Amino acid sequence: MSDWHRAPLNELHASLCRGDIAVADLVRHYLDRITQHNSSINALVHVAGDCALEQAERAQQSISAEGTPPLTGIPSADKDLVARAGMPTGYGSLTSKGLPVATASDPMALWLDQVGAISVGKTATSEFGMSASTESLATGETRNPHDLTRSAGGSSGGAAAAVAAGLLPFAPGSDGGGSIRIPALACGLVGWKPSRGLIPAGSGWESITALVVPGLITRSVIDLAYVAEQLIHGDLHWSTQAPREARTFSRAVESPARGLTIGVTTAMPWPASWGVGPDAEAVRALDIAQQALVDAGHSVRELPWQPDQSYAENFLTVWAASAASVAVPAAREDSLEPLTRFLRKRGQSTSVVDLAGAVAALRLFERSTIEAFSGCDVVMTPGLNGPAPALGWLDPLDPERNFRQQVELTPWTSFVNVAGLPALAVPVTYAHDLPLGVQLIGRPGGDGTLMGAAQQLVEQLPEAQKWPQGFD
Repeated sequence: MSDWHRAPLNELHASLCRGDIAVADLVRHYLDRITQHNSSINALVHVAGDCALEQAERAQQSISAEGTPPLTGIPSADKDLVARAGMPTGYGSLTSKGLPVATASDPMALWLDQVGAISVGKTATSEFGMSASTESLATGETRNPHDLTRSAGGSSGGAAAAVAAGLLPFAPGSDGGGSIRIPALACGLVGWKPSRGLIPAGSGWESITALVVPGLITRSVIDLAYVAEQLIHGDLHWSTQAPREARTFSRAVESPARGLTIGVTTAMPWPASWGVGPDAEAVRALDIAQQALVDAGHSVRELPWQPDQSYAENFLTVWAASAASVAVPAAREDSLEPLTRFLRKRGQSTSVVDLAGAVAALRLFERSTIEAFSGCDVVMTPGLNGPAPALGWLDPLDPERNFRQQVELTPWTSFVNVAGLPALAVPVTYAHDLPLGVQLIGRPGGDGTLMGAAQQLVEQLPEAQKWPQGFD
């Protein structure tokens, strides 16, 4: 079979269990595709083929018709912000060049191992995950499989490009301001940012800003539910946890809730003085999705949300503090990219009192946003503010302009991290052969309901997703 990369994940697993596919053959299939296509898109920055084939032999011994973990033998890769024992961790930064390979694995790498998936290497990221486009000086531009002159998004751009081109069947990522949803939208995929406090491998509470959670990029909502059910398992050693719905994710997708109340908004928490407004193509995609959800039997209405415009300054304060907290050898600070240097300088000059004030203000933003959304089962916004931009569009030299350009492209993503809510990027249509999508936002812990609504949406729009030319 030459098109294993097109098969749903549950079918791949069933074939492995029946013996129709040997694990090593499946791994070789993806390694061959990486050899064939990675040079054109630069999705993976490290490939560990020999190690992956050794894992395949061990996985083959554990394969059985019953009781095999659902991801056993399925290839994937770690985002290059995640340490895996025995592999280099580059963080998308020149400052990491030549550092020793990791001797211990981070929680998300351990999770891949625990569920039986096989890591074939590392996917590209922007420097320390700070940019919405994966154009690292250390590893080069990651290109969008739908148009090699366009960005694949960021910071999980390598993960999205790899899944879109069929180099991986699914990929984990991390999302602190849209870093899973942005590349998923750019590449026409499904991207999941979970509820804060839902994922044992990363609750979001590991840092004072509580923005970053691990999540997933897949080709379909069905694949997402299949993998996501594995990501939520494990002990949560936090007192603040997201509520859990009674139904499994797969069940929520197979039999989605009917008659949901869906609020629609193009409002954004960025000041009018920044000149950010909804792009016409983004609004077109939103209109298409709105009609599709009406056709699916839901009640769709305009949501009168007026977010606090002080958000921008407070978010920039905590984002800069996150950059300042990254461990960079003093001798290598000059090797940082301008955007990272700008954010670190701002973060390092922020007083503890000012940081505490920004965090407190964003906690109030969280409460007011959840209250404003409470009358809806799902809230829908545009996805990206237009199609994926050209590579090099973000100003590489003026970091303040660069940051505002990122806001212009992604004005609806970061506030969801601040509010700790679940969100999905869902493909809807195309503009100039580039994917366009929407963002669906759920209630705290309402990840399953969100997946069910997303599945109904994609069922109404069968032409919303296609394979990029040249990667069949």
